[in-house]
Formats: sequence, C-alpha cells, structure tokens
Amino acid sequence: MIVEGYNCGPMRLASRTELGPYEIQSLLGAGGMGEVYRAKDTRLGRDVAIKVLPEKLARDAERLRRFEIEARAIAALNHPNILSIHDIGTHEGVAYLISECLEGQSLRMELSGGAFPWRRVVDYGIQIAQGLAAAHDKGIVHRDLKPENVFVTRDGRVKILDFGVAKLVQPESSVEDGATMDAGPTSSGVVLGTVGYMSPEQVKAEPADARSDIFALGMILYEMLSGQRAFKRETSAETMTAILKEDVPELSPTGKPVPAALERIIRRCLEKKPLQRFQSARDLAFNLEGLSGTSSTSTSGAYGVALEYATKKNSRKQAMTLAAGLLLLAFIGAGSWLLGARSSSVAPLAYHQLTFDRGLVYAARFAGEGPAIYYSASWNGEPVQLYSTQPDTPESRPLNLVNSTLFAVSPSQLAISIGCKDRYIGLCQGTLGLVPLAGGTPREVANDVLAADWSL
Repeated sequence: MIVEGYNCGPMRLASRTELGPYEIQSLLGAGGMGEVYRAKDTRLGRDVAIKVLPEKLARDAERLRRFEIEARAIAALNHPNILSIHDIGTHEGVAYLISECLEGQSLRMELSGGAFPWRRVVDYGIQIAQGLAAAHDKGIVHRDLKPENVFVTRDGRVKILDFGVAKLVQPESSVEDGATMDAGPTSSGVVLGTVGYMSPEQVKAEPADARSDIFALGMILYEMLSGQRAFKRETSAETMTAILKEDVPELSPTGKPVPAALERIIRRCLEKKPLQRFQSARDLAFNLEGLSGTSSTSTSGAYGVALEYATKKNSRKQAMTLAAGLLLLAFIGAGSWLLGARSSSVAPLAYHQLTFDRGLVYAARFAGEGPAIYYSASWNGEPVQLYSTQPDTPESRPLNLVNSTLFAVSPSQLAISIGCKDRYIGLCQGTLGLVPLAGGTPREVANDVLAADWSL
C-alpha cells in the first residue's frame, strides 16, 4: 500500500533487508498490529506489501495468534473489495504477511478534504458492504471497521484492510472448501475495536456479529456524508456513552441535498439494537444499489423503488386481462403509426439485428437511456434465461439466471421472474426477484407473481 501523508516514525527494517524471498524497499505505514513495508518479490519480480509484527509483539503469544488469524481470515477470501493475501511466513523470528501492493490512500486521508458528494458515499458504501458480505458469508466478522482500515485505490476501487481483530464465527452450515475457520473465543469482557466506530454491543463487551460491522459501516457512511464523526466527544468514555444512549445528529447541517432514502439507510445501520439494523451486509448493499440511479432527493429511491405487481391471488384472469389490454394498445399504436406513415414524409424505420440464435424472446427492455438492452430468451431449446447486449456488438452476455424471465428494468436493477412457468403472452408466473444490472444473486420479493413493473 502506498499511504500518502502517513507519519510512521523510524523504520525498523532497513532498505534491502531480506525476509525470505522478499526484499524490503521502504516503510509505508505503521499501526497497532504491525508495520507495513513496500517490498519486491524476487521470485516473481512483482511489488508486494509486507506487514510485520513489532518485535515486542511477536513475542506475545496472543498477538501472534491474532496475526495468524488475520492471515488466515483474509487469505480465505477472494473478493475485489478485500485486500488479497499472497503469503505468510517467519524469518529469523520476524512474522510477516505478504499482500498485494495498492496505490492510493486510506479513506481517512481522503476524508481530510471534508465531506463527499452523496453519490460517492453510495459508491464507496456499496463496495464496502459487498466486501463485508463476502467475509460474513465465510463466518468472518471484521470488528474494527473504520476509515483507517478502508483503502481507496487510484482507480476508485475500495479495499477493506486489517482483519487483525476479526472474530471468526461458525456459520449455520459448514462448507467443504476449507474457507470456514474456527478460532478460540475472545476473553469475556475484553473490548476489541476502535472506540469511535464500535457498536453498542462492542462497547458493552457483548458478543459481536455481522451486524456490528453494519453499525461501523453506518458510522463511516455518516462521516463521509457529513464530514463529521457521528459520536465524537472529548473523551473515549463520553464517546462510548454517546454510542450507547444518544441519537445520531442530523445528517445535512450544511443544507446540501441528501436523498431521504440514504439518510434512512444510514440511520437504520446506526440503530442501537442489532435486530433493528440491516440483518446482512448484502441487504445493505442492495438498498444502496437502489440509490445509485437516484437523481433527486425523493424518498422513493431510484426510479421509484416500489414495484407494482400482479400475483396469483389477484387471479390469472386479471393478469390475462392486463396482457390482452397491453396487446390491444400495441395493435392500436401500430395501426396509428402505419396510418401516420402513409400520410407523412417521415423516413421509414431502420432495423438492426441484435440476436443471431434460433429461439423465442420473451421480453426486452432498454436500461434507462440505453444503449444496453436486457432480455430473456430460450435459444436452441435451452431453458429460458436472462441476457444483456449492446447495439454495437453481436454478442449477448448471459447473466447466469437460468429459468428466469424479465419483468422490468430500472436504472440500477432488474425485476425478474425466478423459476417461471405457464407463460401467457409474455407473462410468467414465478417468484418476483430484484437483481443489480450487472447480475448476481436475486433478492426474492414475492411468490406467485404474474407481472410486475416499476412504479414511476
């Protein structure tokens, strides 16, 4: 990592010192859990970052155990928003961790310039939440999430750093790939984390889970948006008391426009009781993604987050009536166009072929203003699934959502039918799901849905 403006003090390892196959070049940063150096991997000829424990801590069995936990925790994760770990080792009593070498600065350094535009807050928030979701899926809770442990690369990629005080919890169902790990329980009554970003349960030295990370992310979102720490007080004791008992101040004292939906999201992250927060980082990321296309401070979120849909309870007859009405409108529109075309000098429409397989297309929609097009189709007898394409390319990209058809498209999400069956003139009965435009795991909304569209 290249950390700008970090006053690290004297360097413990001199330049050109060798740790195994790694040659130290310069000191990048230092913190409570170790020092970070830029180094050269002499085997592969690449730049890496080396984190080493301070000598006095390397002799501390508990600190060494936590260092090893950090290495195992991060190495088990493979996600673009989490620092990648390449290696771990010891050399002449020095324990070290090898990671990718990043160029950019910490979120703390970026915050030194003041509050961010809300769209950047949403962008960073989505990336952090997605990284946390990947860690939580493996049973890893960070427990020390703060701007110092978030890195922003020069191309805008956000990376979560330092799982040094991570608590590994056993997920509900174990996995076979060895990515789920156990660790000894933290001593009862020991508070781990950073005071200004602790959740209420951490302040009280109670068990922390994924929702504690969500609270910390809420603090970071608040700080990015307002330029101020949510519960900053004169002393640590006063800060912890504020976290436990006080409401977070208003988000926009400067009068800058802030989407009401974003403020609600942040306040939900900062609920005192874990049960009242988002219950998963993936749900938080999903809600933030819904704001990525918002153009005003309306409370409805992107494109009117609400969906209107017809379900089986509304009867199949109602859905068929809707389909027939839409078809009738299409015929009327086509007839009007043909009559108008005969009596005007408008140039005839030009057609451009977008698909080249044989099959049936069930629905197609432009994404916002275009040019991306999303559609569902069954090609060459294969199961129906979702695709995206661009007018200037002959290739369609499958979204890996098999047995799904498209209902509607907003600027940031797709409304789809999952496990659809019994199609009627483009209608399909299945589970209504929402999924980001880039694809991913759908979020299920309602069962037995026959039709859906965005409420403008």
